[in-house]
Amino acid sequence: MLRQDLLVTVTDDTFAAEVLAAPTPVVVDVWAEWCPPCHAISRSLGELAEELAGRLVVATLDADENPATTRAYQVRSLPTLLIFRAGELVSATVGARPKSALRTLLTEHC
Repeated sequence: MLRQDLLVTVTDDTFAAEVLAAPTPVVVDVWAEWCPPCHAISRSLGELAEELAGRLVVATLDADENPATTRAYQVRSLPTLLIFRAGELVSATVGARPKSALRTLLTEHC
């Protein structure tokens, strides 16, 4: 069973505090309810959040409900993973990936 406390839901209003000001790296999963590939990677990201707890934070951002952040980071396809370190965007990846590829991507940045 996944620990939901390891997944942070961010919005346009909380993005700066939860992501940009975070003391650890943050991966933001930009998704939408209607996006099948988004659902495909959500479980893997939840498992990786547990595996990498303390080294990074996994956050989710609903693209449809948070257009300002989605526009600010020029998200045009879903799912998009944005990785931030010290308030700076260090990586952006578009599309679903297998869990092993997601693990490699995330461990490169934490």
